[in-house]
Amino acid sequence: MKLPLKIGITLPQVGQQATRENIIQMANLAEKEGLNSLWVFERLLWPLHPQTPYPGSSDGSLPAESQIVLDPLETLTYVAANTNKIALGTSVIDMLFHNPVILAKRFATLDVLSEGRIIAGLGIGWSKDEYQASNIPFKNRGRRADEFIQALKKIWTDDVVEFNGECYSIPASKIGPKPIQKPHIPLYMGGFSENTYSRIVNYDANGWLGGIGGPLEYLEDTVKTIKDKAKRANKDPNNFKVTLLTSPKIFDSKSKTTNEEGKRFPLTGTIDEIGKDVKRIKEIGISHIIFGFNFLPVGADIDTIVEIKKQLSKFAR
Repeated sequence: MKLPLKIGITLPQVGQQATRENIIQMANLAEKEGLNSLWVFERLLWPLHPQTPYPGSSDGSLPAESQIVLDPLETLTYVAANTNKIALGTSVIDMLFHNPVILAKRFATLDVLSEGRIIAGLGIGWSKDEYQASNIPFKNRGRRADEFIQALKKIWTDDVVEFNGECYSIPASKIGPKPIQKPHIPLYMGGFSENTYSRIVNYDANGWLGGIGGPLEYLEDTVKTIKDKAKRANKDPNNFKVTLLTSPKIFDSKSKTTNEEGKRFPLTGTIDEIGKDVKRIKEIGISHIIFGFNFLPVGADIDTIVEIKKQLSKFAR
């Protein structure tokens, strides 16, 4: 028998809703209601003239809310001090904008202070503007990411850390603290490319932190791709989990849920329609689903968000 889906929710860390009071209210309500996790993301810039179109909108423009984004790890540190047991995750931090030693120590410190509640979701980013601001080359970012993951895991696990790569180099050193979680903080990779899926398997990440980019068949195919890569690498495919970030768009009538072709986008529709999608997601083999509301009109209404979560949770059992 499959276990119930773990359920997470995003914290209100963007736009005008990103206040101290809202963050704590959401965190405390989520923990009280028995949610499994709280999530944040990273956005460095809202460029006036983007060099790279935003992939999440039809016209390539970033959501206006992204002009104000609380730092992810500082936000989780504050939440860790005001909660007791709920897991705290990043979905995602763009690792290449950071130094691997510094980022590893920040995650490990937070794991210690939260008593082992951290989930590290990492990506490589897509914005040339953010790469420019970080003074990191946009070219060869995949190779840089491969080294970053290897260095990060060494810092978290090795007594004496030494790394000699083309992009990163660490002299033989003692680097602490080590995370409470063993062998290391759960590590998930975000992205939608074959290289991302290969990176997960090649460097033994805990799994994929994905999203819905089309019909649920696409999601099913991605899960199968990762498992097939694991089998070809003689690794146990069950060692690679999937956490899914979603943005449920709820309507009170079925007539509003389909496009001109009569098709409904997953996680869009009535509560019952979205609930059926959640059940299908569980059947596909997803282990953890995150409901994100930061860029939806309901995002400023924390009580409504928690109520929606309650209604959808019954479909995850």
